[in-house]
Amino acid sequence: MMNAELAILERDITPVGSDYEVVRRVIEKISLDYREQPSLEALAAELGETTTGLQKLFTRWAGLSPKAFLQAITLDHARRLLDSGMPLLETALELGMSGPGRLHDLFVTHEAISPGEYKARGAGLTIRYGYHLSPFGHALIMVTDRGLAGLAFADPGEEQAAFEDMSARWPNAAYVEDMSATASYAARIFDPARWRAEEPLRVVLIGTDFQVRVWQALLKIPIGRARAYSDIAAEIGCPAASRAVGAAVGANPLSFVVPCHRALGKSGALTGYHWGLTRKRAMLGWEAAQLQRPAEVRL
Repeated sequence: MMNAELAILERDITPVGSDYEVVRRVIEKISLDYREQPSLEALAAELGETTTGLQKLFTRWAGLSPKAFLQAITLDHARRLLDSGMPLLETALELGMSGPGRLHDLFVTHEAISPGEYKARGAGLTIRYGYHLSPFGHALIMVTDRGLAGLAFADPGEEQAAFEDMSARWPNAAYVEDMSATASYAARIFDPARWRAEEPLRVVLIGTDFQVRVWQALLKIPIGRARAYSDIAAEIGCPAASRAVGAAVGANPLSFVVPCHRALGKSGALTGYHWGLTRKRAMLGWEAAQLQRPAEVRL
């Protein structure tokens, strides 16, 4: 059971109840029907919410009204740029989603497990884990004595499947459920006010040498920006390895922190995402909302 302190911590960083499910459905509706510019009334009617309730819920979550969020994401005035061949995400950025004074991203200090430790598939490692609420559904957080080792997401009822997916990557490790060990990571990761260069988040990367190089390249992509797999391949010195880069991106065990959601296909398409394409859209939208917040609340 979660103690009172952990309960307060969870409440402070995340909307309660089914808020994420409502937000997820709004984002999905906007993503599919952006050309129709669905109104707040239409969104509320489809979700069985009142317009006032939806307005308040969504604004609390994103820091923007649904209308402002729709404009930022779907860019109803962007046809000229899109018709010129510019990818959708680049068009969004061109239209000012990232302002002149951008919010600092997660500051991460990382180390990689040695090749020998990786080949042992987790033998000798104790991994503590816990489930926490986040802006993107339930977050499964895994930590070692060295720092954050795993971050996955699950919709309600899928928590065990997420754990099995993650633990299969390091099958010889010892797993201990310990929310007291993971709660501070949840608070750091999902609260932009705590993204500070002087207090970097400690991360341990457990993967092959190639995977670690790809994940290190992902860490260099700032919030509000995106890179194509081909660009990442070129950056790590393997320009012909776009497919292998895509596979390494998909195998990223530190979703959101190592921002694989900012990796795009060559055409600028969002492509797939291990934890669901709607969740990828939600992350990009949430980050866009952070960039749109008033300057006085930016770091």
